[in-house]
Amino acid sequence: MFHLSVVDHIRLSFATVAAAYQRHADAASRLDRWSWYMKIALVTLTGLACVLALVALQRGRGFQMATTVAAAAAFVGCAVYIALDLEPRIYAHRTTAARFWLLTEKYRALLADVHDQAIDVPAITDRREALMEEARAIFEHAPPADRQTYDIAKAALTGGGRKGYSEEEIDALLPESLRRPKGATA
Repeated sequence: MFHLSVVDHIRLSFATVAAAYQRHADAASRLDRWSWYMKIALVTLTGLACVLALVALQRGRGFQMATTVAAAAAFVGCAVYIALDLEPRIYAHRTTAARFWLLTEKYRALLADVHDQAIDVPAITDRREALMEEARAIFEHAPPADRQTYDIAKAALTGGGRKGYSEEEIDALLPESLRRPKGATA
């Protein structure tokens, strides 16, 4: 028979939120890195076009054509950078990651209170429901619906595409004092 205790449910929800935090932080980092690479490439192409233009003043037609190619490549690079518009996506992933991080801390605090028996069962369920509502709101207002964001949400909600999170994976996210003892049943 299937049995899921309140604490098990809190632990699973915690793992989902922690995974969403990590994936949004990774997405923001990856997009930021690509944005930086594109900026370096654009500065390099623009500088190359300027140097070639100066050389073309004295050397002739071959350098004029090279200048035109470098300037065209810089223009295309700028157009692509503007079309991709990475900055709002980076900011959205960073903001969402920060909100999920704060939520993971709230889940840790709830698990600590449960572990220390500082609150009763009705208070535990009330706080769990409030945290679930907060998680729903964060998922609802996550970055725009694109394939990458969909994959982040899917992986977080399904345990990375598997059947869920293992006890070891959840315990790895918690401090030693809140981990489930080895061999303990749910």
